[in-house]
This record gives sequence, C-alpha cells and structure tokens, in this order.
Amino acid sequence: MSKAKLLTGMKGFTLIWFGQVISQLGTAMTRFTLTIWTYTITQQVTATALVLFCSFMPSILLSPIAGALVDRCHRKLILFISDLGAGLGTICLLILYATNTLEVKHLYLTTAITSIFESFQFPAYYAAVSLMLSKAQYSRASGMLSLWESISGVFAPLLAGFLFAVIGIKGIMTIDIFTFLIAISALLFIHIPQPEKTGVEKVSSVSLWQDSIYGFRYIFKRPSFSGLVLIFFTINVTFGFYMALFAPMILARTNNNQLIFGSVCSAFGIGGIAGGLLMGYWGGPRRKIHGVLLGIAFTSLLGTMLMGLGQNLPVWATAAFFTKFFPPIIYGCNQAIWQAKVSPDLQGRVFGVQRQIGEITMPLAIIIAGPLTDYIFEPAMQPGGSIVLIFGGIIGIGPGAGMGLVLFILGLLGILIGLSGYLFKIIKNAEDILPDHNIM
Repeated sequence: MSKAKLLTGMKGFTLIWFGQVISQLGTAMTRFTLTIWTYTITQQVTATALVLFCSFMPSILLSPIAGALVDRCHRKLILFISDLGAGLGTICLLILYATNTLEVKHLYLTTAITSIFESFQFPAYYAAVSLMLSKAQYSRASGMLSLWESISGVFAPLLAGFLFAVIGIKGIMTIDIFTFLIAISALLFIHIPQPEKTGVEKVSSVSLWQDSIYGFRYIFKRPSFSGLVLIFFTINVTFGFYMALFAPMILARTNNNQLIFGSVCSAFGIGGIAGGLLMGYWGGPRRKIHGVLLGIAFTSLLGTMLMGLGQNLPVWATAAFFTKFFPPIIYGCNQAIWQAKVSPDLQGRVFGVQRQIGEITMPLAIIIAGPLTDYIFEPAMQPGGSIVLIFGGIIGIGPGAGMGLVLFILGLLGILIGLSGYLFKIIKNAEDILPDHNIM
C-alpha cells in the first residue's frame, strides 16, 4: 500500500485506537480470569501482587532505553514489534495451560517478558500522537488513549464471566490472541510521520546509553518538569497499593464471590469510559495543571479512601467508578503539558524517563503491599486483633479489613499529595514557565 493511501491525522489515530480497544478487551479478559485463578489456588495477596509487580517493573526499568530507541527508529515499527511481543506472552500462557503445566511461577516469567515489550508502547504511542495530530488535539487523544482500557474494563469481566463457563480459560486466551492480531493489522493502514530534527541533539552522534540518560538531563534541568514527575512519583505509591489490594480485598470480604468481583471490575470500566468520553469531548480545563492536581485529590478521596471504607457492593462500585473516572483527566492533562513543551524528536527519550521516574514507585508499592497486609494489617484487623478497637468501627473486621484500612490511610495521603502541588510555583505555574515547542 502506497504511503499516499495510508491514513494519518485523527483518522489514522482513530484506527490505531480501535485496534487497541479490541486488543485490550482480549487482554483484560485473560487477566481477569488469571487473577481469580491465582488468588484461588494461593489465597495470598503476595502471589497476586507479584504478578502485578512483574507486569510493571521490567517495563518501567527499561523505559529510558525504550524511549531512546523510539527516537532512533520509526515509530510505526516500534509499535508493531511491541504489540507482537506482548501477544507472544499470551501464546506462551495458552500453551502452558493447554498442556496442564501452568504454575504461578510461569505467570511471573511470562508477565515479565510481556512487560519488556510493553516498555516501548508508552513513549511510542505518545510520540506518535504528537506527530499525527495538532497540539489542540493532544488532550483529547490522551483521553481516548485512557478510554481504550476503560472500555475493556466494562465488558471484559462480563464477557469473561460468561465465556469462562462456556469455553474456559483456554478459550478466553485464544480469543485474546485473535484480538491482538487485529491491533497489529490496524497498524498496516496508518502512516506516522518522522519528526523533524530540531538540532537540540543529533541522535547519530551519541551512543544508545547517552541517549538513554538524555531524558534525565532534560527533565532535571527544568524544575517544572521535575516537580510534575515528583507528584506522580509520590502518588503512585498509593496507586500501587490500590492495584495490589483491591481484588484480594473484595474476594476476601465476599468469600471469593466472582459475581461481586466482576461487578466492581465493570464499575471501574464504566468510570473510565465516562472520564475518557468527558476528556475526549472537553479536552480538560484551560489550565491543565488543575486537571492534574485536583484530579489526584478527588481520585484519592472518592476512589482510594472510599474503597477502603466500603463493605458492600454499592460502595465498592461507587469507589471503583471514581477510581477510573478521574485518571483520563489527570493523565490527559499531564501529557498534554509534556507534548506541548517537548519537541517531538526528543519525546521518546523524555517520555521514557518521565514514565520511569513517575511510575517506579508503583511496582515497589505493589511488592510491599503483599507482605505488609498478609503479616501485619490483616492479622491486626481480625477479631481480637491489636487495632480492631481503633479502626474496627470504621473499616469493619474480619478477612479483607486490614487491606481496607491500608487503602483508607493511603486515600488520606493521596489527597495531601494532590493539593500540595499548589504550594509550589514551579508546579502550579508550569504551563507558563515552560515554553512551547515550535513544531506544528
């Protein structure tokens, strides 16, 4: 197909987006069934947390190198390889499960390998958006990027719950493989322009290692960027705990009730769709920093804290809705600032480091969450536990109460983190302090 017939602009981006929506639906169904499978056979938060850890840590550690390679190579090729590699992880799991040899340790390994390929997706997708769209469309595109995960969040638990009884885990993973092939096929019909060189950095004149650390120098020379990544560095501690604890907490408090768990997961997706649609239509506030800081505060209050307080489906579903409603606004506004300020030919390197610094605390929190709750907070919140008299009236007691207490405390911390950004001019006035790039 000639380059002239390939789609670009919003049409091309929408085609990529559609392919990813379908692929994420298949991936979310696989993760939903394997999460229940893991917790059912282990009955430990630590085991499910380790799976999450393996899905994040390799990707985050490799982000600077991935970002440097994104700037050196064609964005479309990087996207193709990263999608293909992620799909191969599901194929490996399917083979192991079909031969009755799948163990939790295999899940750790395949998830880590998949995460390596996914390290390229964040810098590549956002760098591609900057080249395909105008600055005015950045925040809307970011909202759509958040929306694809939310759509899968609504339908994946419902479909997985129905299909599990009909075709089992093996059938669900087979569907996942077909959906990732759709995402790869969509890339064949779009054109992603290569960025013009600004002269700031000649890629061919430096080593890959120098390119990989360039993003650190770029960010640390600009205090406003440093302040923004510090906000995400701290708030992702709370988000990491949340990701590790919400599923085991609900399963523990409902005696492994898959219907309630699936309903809460669907509420996550509904909230994400609502937030993504709002962001896609609205584009966020004129001052994007308000979307970032207030969004973090409201997510912590109505999402994290409320989830910890909840002891029944209506409260959990409400908390789940707001947990995913605000992130499209938070990340859409944040990324719109970065895309407008960083030149496109540098975005792979800068965005790779931005992700590593901002998200490195998330997998660390995930790995801490398991032992912390299994051996300290859960025993302390059982009948006769050491802190039941203090918190039992608020959180409740019994299985899952210790995890609820952790989420409640972290919700309070998240509110303080979000509002603290207004105390520092380099963060509050970042959009004025940082100049726009002059491309597009």
